[in-house]
Amino acid sequence: MLTTGIASGDASSYGQLLATLQQTGLVGSVKQWEIPADKLPDGSEGIPDVVLLDLGRDPQPYFTFGAHLRRLRPGVCLIACSSTYPPNQQLMLDAMRSGVQDFISKPATPDAIRVILERLDQEGSSPEQITSRKLIVLMGAKGGVGTTTVAVNLGAHLSMNAHKHTALLDFARPLGNAHLFLDVRPRFGIRDAMDNLDRLDTHFFGGLLTQHKSKLELLGGAQQPEEWRSISMAPLERVVNVAQANFDVVLMDIGSQFSMDLAPVLLMARMVLLVTEANVPSLWSLERRLLALNGLGLEPDRLRLIVNRWHKGDDEVLKSVEKNIKNPIIASLPNDFKQASAAQNLGMPIMKNHNDVLSARYRQLASQLAGGEAMPQPPGKRSGLSSVFSPGKR
Repeated sequence: MLTTGIASGDASSYGQLLATLQQTGLVGSVKQWEIPADKLPDGSEGIPDVVLLDLGRDPQPYFTFGAHLRRLRPGVCLIACSSTYPPNQQLMLDAMRSGVQDFISKPATPDAIRVILERLDQEGSSPEQITSRKLIVLMGAKGGVGTTTVAVNLGAHLSMNAHKHTALLDFARPLGNAHLFLDVRPRFGIRDAMDNLDRLDTHFFGGLLTQHKSKLELLGGAQQPEEWRSISMAPLERVVNVAQANFDVVLMDIGSQFSMDLAPVLLMARMVLLVTEANVPSLWSLERRLLALNGLGLEPDRLRLIVNRWHKGDDEVLKSVEKNIKNPIIASLPNDFKQASAAQNLGMPIMKNHNDVLSARYRQLASQLAGGEAMPQPPGKRSGLSSVFSPGKR
């Protein structure tokens, strides 16, 4: 991801620019310099890929600072943020002399900055490609397959056993209930993030989260069904981008919902984990869900299957499922109804010792995902239920 910096003499304006940068989803670390600077950076200080000059009433100290950065790193991209927009001829001339490459008006918007950053990436101006995706979406093939159960337990194991700084975004509709599985009471949630987009940076976002004792951090879901009526996908993209700027892994539980307006968020994901069961209704729904996701433009290699409430006798069915839909099953989570029900009612993730099979499967899955990819678990033999996915027998 791009490294960025902000040179500013106004704390409020700096905060707005920081939030805007993080909402683009295209930046990693953000370095801060205060103008006027006590001393100029030296050669030992790393210069970011992109630096925003937050011009004040007197722009000259900012242009002097920018010119110095250009001497230290000629390839740095300088973007001037100005209340005088479009800039007058003299301002433009001074900016060009200092090496400024772009002007944007204040207050800056994520879209305005995103256009510039994406262009820089296409031109090869950045030493790194923007390929770091941290979002993993969990979606149920149908209702009732245990998507939230998987999301909560996977998140807890990623935090505690894989030692990944993990956030869980509860975007399930119509109501979010992940907090019940963790026995926590969020003070804030998705509605608060939507209402404060103008100051949504990593610091503010962190204040909206509720931390579980496993160190998993939760953004609570909607508490009233009507809250979703006023929520569009564009603000949700900003929330995801800010989360990715602050966490190693961002899990998003969207339950079994599916609609075309989800496409922008799904296309941001490193991986979409489809949760299913090995029964005819779930597998029938799964096939159609996969076709719909492919229709949105989501590449097949970003789709993975998790079989929840697995029985040993399901292996033959699952082998034919993998063959017919050409998407790997990365985990088969055993059907331990007694343990899963008790954990859900007590609000405790399934995290027993290594002798417990279900806990071990969650731990293994978390370890695989923490490494960047999960390897499929090959099922056993073919079964007669393969006709669910066979051509001409639908």
